[in-house]
Amino acid sequence: MMKGLILSGGKGTRLRPLTYTSAKQLVPVANKPVLFYGIEAIAAAGIQEIGIVVGDTQAEIRAAVGDGSRWGVRITYIEQDAPRGLAHAVKISEPFLGTSPFVMYLGDNLLNKGITHFVQEFDRERPAAQILLTKVPDPQMFGVAQLKDGRVVRLVEKPKEYIGDLALVGVYMFGPEVFESVRRIRPSDRNELEITDAIQDLIDRGLTVRPHIVDGWWKDTGKLEDMLEANRLVLDTIEPRNEGTLDAASRVEGKVVIEPGAVLEGSVVRGPAVIGKDARIIRSYIGPFTAIGPGVEIRDSEVEHSIILEGASIRDLANRVTDSLVGRNVRIYREPIKPSAYRFMLGDNSEVGIRW
Repeated sequence: MMKGLILSGGKGTRLRPLTYTSAKQLVPVANKPVLFYGIEAIAAAGIQEIGIVVGDTQAEIRAAVGDGSRWGVRITYIEQDAPRGLAHAVKISEPFLGTSPFVMYLGDNLLNKGITHFVQEFDRERPAAQILLTKVPDPQMFGVAQLKDGRVVRLVEKPKEYIGDLALVGVYMFGPEVFESVRRIRPSDRNELEITDAIQDLIDRGLTVRPHIVDGWWKDTGKLEDMLEANRLVLDTIEPRNEGTLDAASRVEGKVVIEPGAVLEGSVVRGPAVIGKDARIIRSYIGPFTAIGPGVEIRDSEVEHSIILEGASIRDLANRVTDSLVGRNVRIYREPIKPSAYRFMLGDNSEVGIRW
């Protein structure tokens, strides 16, 4: 029986300051934590036993995910003392995985077509490993696979010279042979056990590593630009529904989801967009590709192509908020007081962009 392994440790340094107080895998895309998409994909493939490797943010992840019963799966938490590489996560998960073949899914990744077909192919062929690949314009930024006669012959992490444009996507499948490989490899220059080295060891031992080219989109949501693009891609697939309250002066255009308890007064929402439960949109404009979280208040302002997290408030702004990720309970407001001035209270690694 196949098992699932989701990696949900890591510091999320590229999404600071948001990830000082929240696990990067729990930052929502279209109002759903990124991690939940991975759990759903594994459950949809018929896998019911899932291990989640957790680190410093484990308390928050345990609280959000629970025992997995809402997805019809059983969750086991596996503690990693520090981010020591993907192959190290596999190594410490051997007691949970045993001799079962398994799918390993990076918890901050999104695949739009799921992994069911991939799992079925692996189950049918049973190679030592099967990796997902996708064509990228900048292969020097990724782990890259070289293929020959339908097999993977070499993996190079962030190649300095061009060897191909097929990058590894954050989903892998392994048979129990991988445990021997993770024991054989040594830490890399950054002192981590690299999964690319473990897969290369499988190849060097004469075992089969099969490639599977992904035909849909894939996103690693580690950076702001990627979060916003993932949000855009997911919102494009939503089915419109309205469970909130709109007054006669409000308009909804295109694909929009309005959750229960949300209120629109004198406002326009142009989809694709999602308005979270108990949000209040007052005399405002919400533009395409925007996710408004639960309990958010937008008053006398315009927001477009942004992710606004739970409990945040934006009011009385003269200019439109765009291309933004606003954290939980953040308050952004303008006061009509002379002399005009900017007044900020911002944490470490915050970023403020003002256009005029």
